[in-house]
Formats: sequence, C-alpha cells, structure tokens
Amino acid sequence: MKLATIGVGNAGSKIIDRMLEFENETGRDLCRHVMVINTARTDLAKPKYVPEDRRVLIGDTHQKAKGHGVGGDGEVGAEVAKNDIDEIRRVFDDVEIHEVDAILVAAGLGGGTGSGAGPVVIDELQKMYDEPVYGLGVLPGEYEGGRPALNAARSLQSFVTKVDNFIAFDNDAWRSRGQTVEEGYEQMNRELATRIVTLLAAGEVDDSDVGENAMDSSDIMRTLDTGGVSSIGYASSDLDKPDGLLSKYKTKDKDEEINSMDAAKIKGLVRRAVNSRLTLPCEVSSADRALIIFAGPSSMISRKGIESAREWLEQEADTVEVLAGDDPREDSDTLAAVVLLSNVTETPRIKEIQNQAVDAQNKIAELDAVREEEITSLITDDDNELDPIV
Repeated sequence: MKLATIGVGNAGSKIIDRMLEFENETGRDLCRHVMVINTARTDLAKPKYVPEDRRVLIGDTHQKAKGHGVGGDGEVGAEVAKNDIDEIRRVFDDVEIHEVDAILVAAGLGGGTGSGAGPVVIDELQKMYDEPVYGLGVLPGEYEGGRPALNAARSLQSFVTKVDNFIAFDNDAWRSRGQTVEEGYEQMNRELATRIVTLLAAGEVDDSDVGENAMDSSDIMRTLDTGGVSSIGYASSDLDKPDGLLSKYKTKDKDEEINSMDAAKIKGLVRRAVNSRLTLPCEVSSADRALIIFAGPSSMISRKGIESAREWLEQEADTVEVLAGDDPREDSDTLAAVVLLSNVTETPRIKEIQNQAVDAQNKIAELDAVREEEITSLITDDDNELDPIV
C-alpha cells in the first residue's frame, strides 16, 4: 500500500517518525508523503526522519497557544485547527494524491492537540479527497490521569465516525515496569510502528519478487472497509543463518525436509500473534473481518502453512472473511506474521476509558461547584462588610 501519513500532536508526530525509521531499517516504501502538525514549536523540532519542510506549526498567533501548545485542552486544540484551517489546507494541496492508496492520520487521543485538532484535520481530508482516510489513535493509560481519559472519550467517537477505519493502540496494555515515562512511550511507539508498517506496506514490492501467495494492497483495504475500531497482532521468528555463500537458507535441498518453516510452525506464528498483546485488547471473535500477512523470504513460507493459519483464524474470529498471504522480503533474517482484526466490538479498555472520563467529569463539576460556592461566599462577605451600621 502507498500512504500519505499525517501526525497530529506530539504523540502522532513521534509515531510517524518511528514509522519512517522502521521503513529505513527494513527497506520498505510505505509513506510516500509525510506531514506532522503541532501547536508546540519545541515538539516540532523533535522528529529525526520527518523533513523540516513537512512540519506545520498551527496556533502560533492564538491567544491560548502562542506556539507553546494547548496545555492538554482538546477544545483549544480544535479551535486552533479551525482557525488555521486555510494553512492546513494549503499544505494538503502539496500532496500528490494520485500517488497514494489512502491517507493515515496518527494522533494521541489523550493530548490536547491530537484529540482536538485530529478530528478537524480528518474532516478537511474527507472533504478534499475521495481516497480512504484511516485513523491511528493512541489511547491514554489509566496512570495518565483523568484529563487525558476525558480527552480520549470525547475525541474517540469523532475519530471513529469520521475515518474509514480506526486502528487503536492502548498504552495501558503496553506499559512496562521499571521504565521512565519517556522510555515507555519510546518503546511503545516503536512497537506500534513495527506493526503498522509491516501490515500496510504489504503489496509494495518489485514484480520479480511477487510469489503466488503475495498479498495485494486492495486486500488490506477490503479488510479495513468494515469501518469501526481495529486491532493488530504481531509475532516474529529469527531464521537460521546460511551455512555457505551458495545457500542462503536451508530449504528445498533435503527433499524439502522443512520446505522452509513447516505448516505447524507457520500456524504457530499466527497463534502467537493473536494470543500475545494486541494493539488493543479485544475479543477476537467480535471481529467482522481478519487478515494475515507473512513478511519474510518467500521460500520460507509454505502454501500449506498459510492455508492452515487462515483456517485456524477463521475459527477463532468466527468469520469466513479471513484473507491470508505473504509480503516477500528476500533479504530479511526474520519471518513475521501480522494479523489485522477489523471492526472489533468487544473492547474492554474503551469502556474503561469512558468510565474514567465520567469520573473525571464529575470531579471537575464538583471542583467547579466548590469554586462557585467560595466565590459566592466572598461576594456575600464583601457585601456584609459594606452594609451601613444602623
């Protein structure tokens, strides 16, 4: 697949940067157009792989932003994006839309810019282009507090209803102990980039490398066509190093003794992808459609293994809408399986965020009521002091 990728806010910009880094490391060519949008000038300086001329600052003249961010306030983030929509539209005009299959907008739903400006950006993209617009959203962890949960709960519905499919990543499920907050976010961004690039870059290979089981970008788009919220599973296995210069991998030489990895191992890789941490924990059987992609040397992927893995996932997901194929990466020393579960409906973490947001909203209302009482009390006290003495 060929994508135009847009990061909104600090988290979204970092995700796009990690995607470019993973592309560079693995020789992929997914992100044909790149752009990051932010309200904080300092955050725009952080990406390492996003070109300088593809970084857009908005809100630098806004009274509540002034180039320093929106302080986690999603309403201000949306206001800033609406005020600067002409500038955003102008940058969009540079995108050679005929060169891409779809547009991907990445954002952190807990931050003010991502949660507020993200839906505004998506709205504008939907007006300008006919190509699918996919969302890639990071859900804040419970440890991040009530304000990010409130932002996420408010923006999640906007994201899901506005995009053609929303791929979610749950920080709570991926947090590791013993890490600083910054280290944790960095690792999670890399994990997400690995999964999203391995999934969406399939189909973009030289014609000479395409095997009979090769996945096509149209298959990915068909799976995402369900709309709703989607989750990704991933597992990889290191391949044996070659014994000599004339034999890259142990495969068909010994009566196809392994024929690469046998069907059971291929199936096992998919089971690990589904049963390990998904980007969004969910009930697998609640998915409308599913897709499996194997990325690695084509000689290491047996047709029987692909079919066996597909049949297993059909049973687990309780749907016959399961596609499977490979993404040939002949120079790779690993074989990876990525599984897309499209339009999952049983997602406990989303319900938790909604409940956390309600609690946060109630606390904000209580604080506002207390402040109002204090102000009323001060006004009353002042009035009493001014009463004339009779």
